[in-house]
Amino acid sequence: MADPSSYRPRPGEIPDSPGVYRFRDEHRRVIYVGKAKSLRQRLANYFQDLANLHPRTRTMVTTAASVEWTVVSTEVEALQLEYSWIKEYDPRFNVKYRDDKSYPYLAVTMNEEFPRVQVMRGQKKKGVRYFGPYGHAWAIRDTVDLLLRVFPVRTCSAGVFKNAARTGRPCLLGYIDKCSAPCVERISPEDHRELADEFCDFMAGRTGTYLRRLERQMGEAAEDMEYERAARLRDDIGALKKAMEKSAVVLADATDADLIAVAEDELEAAVQIFHVRGGRVRGQRGWVTDKVEEITTGALVEHALQQLYGEESGDAVPKEVLVPALPDPVEPVQQWLTDRRGSGVSLRIPQRGDKKALMETVQRNAQQALVLHKTKRASDLTTRSRALEEIAEALDLDSAPLRIECYDISHLQGDDVVASMVVFEDGLARKSEYRRFQIKGFRGQDDVRSMHEVITRRFRRYLAEKERTGEWADGVDGTETGDGPRPVDGGDPRPAAEPYAAEPGADGRALTDGPALKDDDGRPKRFAYPPQLVVVDGGQPQVAAAQRALDELGIDDIAVCGLAKRLEEVWVPREDDPVVLPRTSEGLYLLQRVRDEAHRFAITYQRTKRAKRFRAGPLDDVPGLGETRKQALIKHFGSVKKLRSATIDQICEVPGIGRKTAETVAVALAGAAPAAPAVNTATGEIMDDEEGAPETTADALGESVSAGTPDERRGQER
Repeated sequence: MADPSSYRPRPGEIPDSPGVYRFRDEHRRVIYVGKAKSLRQRLANYFQDLANLHPRTRTMVTTAASVEWTVVSTEVEALQLEYSWIKEYDPRFNVKYRDDKSYPYLAVTMNEEFPRVQVMRGQKKKGVRYFGPYGHAWAIRDTVDLLLRVFPVRTCSAGVFKNAARTGRPCLLGYIDKCSAPCVERISPEDHRELADEFCDFMAGRTGTYLRRLERQMGEAAEDMEYERAARLRDDIGALKKAMEKSAVVLADATDADLIAVAEDELEAAVQIFHVRGGRVRGQRGWVTDKVEEITTGALVEHALQQLYGEESGDAVPKEVLVPALPDPVEPVQQWLTDRRGSGVSLRIPQRGDKKALMETVQRNAQQALVLHKTKRASDLTTRSRALEEIAEALDLDSAPLRIECYDISHLQGDDVVASMVVFEDGLARKSEYRRFQIKGFRGQDDVRSMHEVITRRFRRYLAEKERTGEWADGVDGTETGDGPRPVDGGDPRPAAEPYAAEPGADGRALTDGPALKDDDGRPKRFAYPPQLVVVDGGQPQVAAAQRALDELGIDDIAVCGLAKRLEEVWVPREDDPVVLPRTSEGLYLLQRVRDEAHRFAITYQRTKRAKRFRAGPLDDVPGLGETRKQALIKHFGSVKKLRSATIDQICEVPGIGRKTAETVAVALAGAAPAAPAVNTATGEIMDDEEGAPETTADALGESVSAGTPDERRGQER
């Protein structure tokens, strides 16, 4: 625990001007980002008597080891820089709202030749128009199904579209007139784009024009006694009105606005947003955050605006934003919103009329969301803290293990031996820092020896970086290729949100080495941060191996324990008896989660390696021969056996194969062992290609199947 006075700047060093400041911990990791109208006044608040600080603020300043700042010219620039740094560094003590769900949008891909209507989630893409968010994907599909009667825009995937274009036959929607079938050229690209524009206009709230046009066309058809056409138009009008009824009119003046409400208590805060376009509620979303320090509603609103509009521009930012309380000061935030929209944005509190009534509805939704969140995740932060405290008490640690690393070994009867490392910080999975290893020191099945190798490799890199620079490395990280994925990473310690939420997409895919991040950027490095507790999946032998590896490296400040599966016993080094935690213990539950996650991550990697090995064939080792040319060779000759007997001139006849490549292929196949003969499983007869058992493409590329049933193979996996 650091003393804030040890890194407190002298008063004369801090400028009395707007800026953004960053607190860093002893490992140079950014733990908090904040902005201030006056840096001197704001930073002075952090270096007062610790007894006067809120507990979370006190934790932040004692965790930090240094503070630095950047001066900007205006408060708007400070707001923009603060948002950028929070996104970049993902500091643990900043407010970070958690979505209570992944919201689907109705998207129209206007960036394609034939725009497609579909459901989309995740980050928004350039050139795509979005409507929503919606509470459920089925709500989008119901709306689209109604509108396709009037706006038969393409909804099929690229694969279905290409297949229809190849065969000259549209899909079912094309036959029932719910698609204009651009795949078979029933409509030109220009007319189809115009149809997509009309669809977007209707979804944007400009509904009156199309209804009046259809009603006029229905009347003209009736006058001309085209009753079938009039009936279809009548049904189209009904479909449009039904779609409009799904989003009732809430503001009669066709207002475009976002309404933001906040419900809060001493521990947490919930934010609800209603998106109103054309006077109708077009979408709703909500967030929840841990509230661990006194913070004003206006400050919560400011952070919500940053998250809501930080990546938006143009019409995605409405003309009017209605909030329950204004940030202090409000002018920089309003100017920031105006800059993002490109025109004036009104940020205000509704005082009366329909907008105030609608704000009350949004507020009720926020209150219900907070109640539901507490019901589903009761005392979540408290539970995690209690679990860490129980582990510290059971293992006789000096403090709660805020960072836990767990290791597991996986193999299939001694083949493809791999290991995994998963990381939990503050009781939550930190997937961007997961790592995986290939066991390189020996061959065969020896879990104890494998565990010793993995722990040694992981902490040898940690010590090497620390020794090279005195603390942390600045240069190329020499971590073994394939050991794990690269990290995927970025005020007020007023509330601190859930630290280190798991990043999506960090699924453990094998990557190669890359340059380490610089010391002063504050972002995570590979293997850079030591844990307080190492957990191994196994019993006393594995724990002893892990402790021996740490002892050999001279590391004595990291605790080790193991969790055995059979009785869920916790083993510690140099003890003959295990530590038995109560079955209802939150600490045991956390250790089980960590252990199970390490096992899942390890066995997933092991299966991936095994599948890759099974698919390997004699052509895989030919340098410069890619998948396309391998397939071309097999298609031309029919099998590897026939390819092996072909001359170099015959191999050169394959499109894309030059003489040099042909020579390389011939040499590689000449040195490779021939494939085993095919066997008729019904009769036991050995057959060759001429007897009607040609090698398939899969066989030629080396695919094979593991012996035994799926259940038997799973039983052989460790």
